[in-house]
Amino acid sequence: MDPLAEVVTLLQPTARFSKNIVGAGAWQIRRSDAGQPFYCAVLEGGCRLTLDGHAPIVLQAGDFLLVPAVFGVAMSSLELPAGAADSMPVALGPGRFRIGAQEGPTDLRILAGHCSFGSPDAALLVSLLPQVVHVRGEPRLATLVQWVGQESIEQRPARELVLARLLEVLLIEALRSTTGTAASPGLARGLADARLAVAIRAMHEQPTRAWTVAQLAREAALSRSTFFERFQRAVGLAPMAYLLAWRMALAKDLLRRDDGSIADIAERVGYSSASTFSVAFTRHVGRPPTHYAREQAGFQRVGA
Repeated sequence: MDPLAEVVTLLQPTARFSKNIVGAGAWQIRRSDAGQPFYCAVLEGGCRLTLDGHAPIVLQAGDFLLVPAVFGVAMSSLELPAGAADSMPVALGPGRFRIGAQEGPTDLRILAGHCSFGSPDAALLVSLLPQVVHVRGEPRLATLVQWVGQESIEQRPARELVLARLLEVLLIEALRSTTGTAASPGLARGLADARLAVAIRAMHEQPTRAWTVAQLAREAALSRSTFFERFQRAVGLAPMAYLLAWRMALAKDLLRRDDGSIADIAERVGYSSASTFSVAFTRHVGRPPTHYAREQAGFQRVGA
């Protein structure tokens, strides 16, 4: 499987809500979210968006923004008087809101929403993705967001299954649309580099191989030092740190699904013995794999 598809599948995205928002005049809104994935598609007009720790971003019609984990977000009209008070969105109907001037024609239409990641390992997997994905001029993304919004409102048969598949496609489409050095470090930016992509795919295809930086550099047809610096700059992790993160993500998934003994799982994620795997897993996760497996089995029984 493609590395991006693997990460998104393991994340288990589900829809929480989607809003169709129209605006007019001057307005600004702020909110804090405890690490929730946030997306926004601008269908008409433009607005300014500021995320914690990032410079303001001007969004225009046709833009799509995805933040895999957001903690604070502020949005405003492009023109905003100094000292303007925060605005309160007014509900127009199910999933529909208006901000700013409540009378007259509107000059903005956006679709914004949150999804959640069902994987208990979401934090690790999100760390492999860019912090911010900003795509311009990809109408397919806006269409996908509209479908997500419609499906989340309508109580149709197989709603949850359709939403899960739509969100997987939405995330993959957004991530693979991000190319070049303008993207924040993460898996998508690494895959956009043809040389690094060869090494990343090799790690995903052969997680059991005893990779070294030198071997991965040869896969990428780069010198060891060039590969190491280029990988860390693009992905945001050193090559061996990425490989460890990926092996641990695979191991957690296998343990959650009770898919084999500890020794079997150790071998399937690249460790020569169960004891070596247990030490690495405990150091990375904070508890031994046997404890983690029992914990996940308990969660599943409670949720059943």
